[in-house]
Amino acid sequence: DLCSVRSGLLRFPVRGLCSVIHRKSPGLPRSALPCLHRLPVRTVSGVGGGDVPAGPGVSGWYSSLADSTPVHLCENFLVSVQQVSGLPWWLSIAVATVSVRTLITLPLAAYQLVIVSKVEALQVEISELAKRLRYEVSVRAREKGWTDKQSRFQFQKNLRRIVSQLYIRDNCHPFKASLLVWVQLPLWISLSLALRNLSLDHSALQCDLAAGGALWFPDLTSPDSTWILPVCVGLTNLLIIEVFSLQRISPTRFQKLVLNFMRGFSVLMVPIAATVPSSMALYWFTSSLVGFCHNLLLRSPVIRKILRLPTLQSDSPYRDLLSAFINKYCK
Repeated sequence: DLCSVRSGLLRFPVRGLCSVIHRKSPGLPRSALPCLHRLPVRTVSGVGGGDVPAGPGVSGWYSSLADSTPVHLCENFLVSVQQVSGLPWWLSIAVATVSVRTLITLPLAAYQLVIVSKVEALQVEISELAKRLRYEVSVRAREKGWTDKQSRFQFQKNLRRIVSQLYIRDNCHPFKASLLVWVQLPLWISLSLALRNLSLDHSALQCDLAAGGALWFPDLTSPDSTWILPVCVGLTNLLIIEVFSLQRISPTRFQKLVLNFMRGFSVLMVPIAATVPSSMALYWFTSSLVGFCHNLLLRSPVIRKILRLPTLQSDSPYRDLLSAFINKYCK
């Protein structure tokens, strides 16, 4: 019971908390199917049925992952987009990436923003309830002769219960904010491995991908020797991280640690992207670029009004973001 603090079998009321907490909460196209029958990707890519030899450095778990059902489904999706649209492979990869990011990850990113906003809005209420709870525990501690350790235990136990009840009341448990990661990361890995499989020498589509590039990367099956795509991948990821960091006025120590880790990982992605087929590097760059655009879109006052999020203090968030970026990195 949120309205009581227990000590063994003893209970005592936390006055006024009940009325605060227990209030009501506010209420693929059919034309693509023939193509898939004519061109089964599980056979075309050559990775089905254990056709990929375990070469040097290729571990068993990696081979199993590359031959998994989600990866083959992504292969089917990529081939379907290319065959139905008739676009060259480089443009087809870009279209498929924009479609996935917009139809799947953008709604999840909006949902994550809603959850985070609710959690942040609760912090003031949690702080007030914590003060009142601390007073009630101190009164009870004097009555029962609790030690400081017992008092801290009672306070922390009941505060956790109160916070949990508040999350349930507003339907905003912080774990829900991680839903985007649990969907986006497996999807990113599956699409990356699908492009890797289609770019292999024994794939029936290898020749099409080899001639399906553009500009400085005409061959999508070989790495980008100019390093333009890898550098673009790293810079775009760094830009996303820095824009995110500008939204945090006083980040915690843990948030700073995560930001530095992500910065290091973004730099590490450059040499990695330079060793994989250009099709994968193109997908990584397009995905990061679309993700950056989505982040900017979710800062729009119109979108925030649609999502019923708290309005920003400024009517020109993009101008303020640019000014903050220039002040931090260009002065």
